Amino acid sequence: MKAASIDINADLGESPESLANGADSELMRHITSASIACGGHAGDAWTMERTLELAKELGVAAGAHPGYPDPANFGRVELAIAAADLETSLREQIATLARAADRLGVRLNHVKPHGALYHAANRHHEVALAIGHAVMAVDSKLIVVGQAGSPSLDSWRSLGLLCAEEAFADRMYERGGALRQRKFPGALLEDPERAAKQALDIAVRHRVNLDDGSELSLTAQTLCIHSDTPGAAAIARTVSERLKAAGVQICALSAVSG
Repeated sequence: MKAASIDINADLGESPESLANGADSELMRHITSASIACGGHAGDAWTMERTLELAKELGVAAGAHPGYPDPANFGRVELAIAAADLETSLREQIATLARAADRLGVRLNHVKPHGALYHAANRHHEVALAIGHAVMAVDSKLIVVGQAGSPSLDSWRSLGLLCAEEAFADRMYERGGALRQRKFPGALLEDPERAAKQALDIAVRHRVNLDDGSELSLTAQTLCIHSDTPGAAAIARTVSERLKAAGVQICALSAVSG
């Protein structure tokens, strides 16, 4: 029987402070893919370049993390923006990071939409297509990351793009498969052992335990740990350790999705 394998990703480069104080670097030591903010919801030339340098130094696969062009709300509010304008913004964001990566000799592996854009793509076909067309305009070989089982994945596959299904180690799930909204208690799994158990259930059993005692079926190629979850580095370290102890191979998206 083939051993289970999975990628561990985190959103990075979203805060100059997290780069300066070493928080992003510490988190990156326990993941295999970094989704890097590229100027929409967060990120600037310095944060992009520094995060790419860290990824190169630590052997972590790098990807773009574009979002709604709304830094005031950190990309967590869905914008009423024309699909063509959204596509243009996303293409520019991804291309900006790609150019920085090229200068540093780093190859981009994936694109993962951020925040409200990520969830809007699940509900609105035109948003998913805007993301997909933006990716294709920059590099059609990039892997597009979306929530496991979501309609957005079908939209991207219809364009001929390679996709990776994502689950979350540090977020609570609801019965329908949606993530519990952050405004509700228990939305974040801040206990490293609890997050690691959920990660192991996803990677090995392809299931998630819910609050009511039931289980949700879930198949994913990558596990997300949010960099702004309290104790993110400790969570990532524990998740990685528990997965490896269970015989799960931890490898970047280019390997598990190929």
